[in-house]
Amino acid sequence: MPKRILQGTVVSDKNEQTVTVLVERRFTHPVLKKTVRSSKKYRAHDAANEFKVGETVRIQECAPISKSKRWEVVGRV
Repeated sequence: MPKRILQGTVVSDKNEQTVTVLVERRFTHPVLKKTVRSSKKYRAHDAANEFKVGETVRIQECAPISKSKRWEVVGRV
């Protein structure tokens, strides 16, 4: 089964080998027919500590690395 790949912005890099990525999605509201923005934060594994706050990155699903990390950074966009 293919792994999901999401694109988002790094909002925190304070933890060792971990970045917090804010992923925003847009969809049309079923009743109001208005475009709605929804966002979610994911913790992703960054082994080399190379990604900094403000960068746009791609993250991919992976096996659980820790309690909160189920994603890994693939690279910059």
